[in-house]
Amino acid sequence: MEEIEIPQYFICPISLQIMKDPVTAVTGITYERESIERWLISAKHNTTTCPVTNQALHRDSDLTPNHTLRRLIQAWCTANATKGVDRIPTPKASLDRTHVLKLVRELRVGHLYVNALKKMEALATENQRNKLCMAEAGVAKELCLFIMKCFREGSTIGLQEALRILHLIWGSIPKPEVKILVNENCDFIDSLTWALHCEIDNHVLVKIEAMLVLEKAIKATNSSQLERLRLEFFKTIIMVLRRKVLSQQAIKSALLVLIEACPLRRNRYKIVEAGAVFQLIELELEKAHEKNITELIFNVLAQLCSIADGREQLLRHAGSIAVLSKRILRVSPATDDRALHILSLIAKFSARNDVIKEMLRVGAVTKLCMVMQADCATYLKEKARGILKLHSVVWNNSPCIAVYLLTREQR
Repeated sequence: MEEIEIPQYFICPISLQIMKDPVTAVTGITYERESIERWLISAKHNTTTCPVTNQALHRDSDLTPNHTLRRLIQAWCTANATKGVDRIPTPKASLDRTHVLKLVRELRVGHLYVNALKKMEALATENQRNKLCMAEAGVAKELCLFIMKCFREGSTIGLQEALRILHLIWGSIPKPEVKILVNENCDFIDSLTWALHCEIDNHVLVKIEAMLVLEKAIKATNSSQLERLRLEFFKTIIMVLRRKVLSQQAIKSALLVLIEACPLRRNRYKIVEAGAVFQLIELELEKAHEKNITELIFNVLAQLCSIADGREQLLRHAGSIAVLSKRILRVSPATDDRALHILSLIAKFSARNDVIKEMLRVGAVTKLCMVMQADCATYLKEKARGILKLHSVVWNNSPCIAVYLLTREQR
């Protein structure tokens, strides 16, 4: 496209793109509708701030369509069409709540629900306004009931669509309503767990959507519900980690579910019994994932290694100490923190002679010495120094220990 100057007031302050559906907030600033709606819905509280003026902006603030500006933008685009500027189409009319309620009623009718789900999915995929309208019309509750009905009847028809719609609109559902949906429908978590086991034609897509919804549901679950999670539930989550065909996003969701459950000690025992520690090491050894997943893996491992059974399972894996030491100083400070915490727990509470020698053999001792010399946080150096101090007598033949001894003398 030929270089042309775009009028500044055509540009959305958030997206920095030409506005297609400009709306003006109560603060007097005009934004692209989808951008400001996403800004408002992502707010942690009902009140956020205007991105430009920093004035208070309520989550439910009215957004007034700026028809004059939209027509000016369309006219400018048409005038510059020969220079490669695409014409801005007239925005579609807002979704009518009555139409959504009609689809909700059809969802309860045997011969209409499949078509209703397809229409809902198309609407939820279209834009943020539709998601908000669907959430306000009570679509989430109906979808939860539908998914639980599928579970009780063993039916998978429409299950993928229902899960996908629920995933798409979840962020638009008010938090109090989310908590009610999850905590007052005891079968909902079981329904999602069941969906993760479904073996049908599109089972991979069903499993991915079920895992994404389950992550969000677990985050809204109260402590009493978390305490009631059974061993079979955690075995299902470990199964997801084992399924290499699933998406990175589904793997991440599975790890986040474990992180939510780990603070309860009884859950840590169940997670370890489900074989999580061994599988997490295997997952990390694959290396075919993003940095954030490594951070989550080490987060879970650190919590599981706080109990003896978790440390024992970790040490039974031949590559566990090697992978811990290899990731230090290579991924992120968060990974360094968790890896050093695990090595510290092992050095303090599981320091059998073979384990101490293994730490030396696979380079963990060398890496601890490197941490002390690296440009990293002081508290990480203190952690490394503490581990070295515990077993320096056994490791005194290691060349890198000289660095540690010299550092200690200087202190």
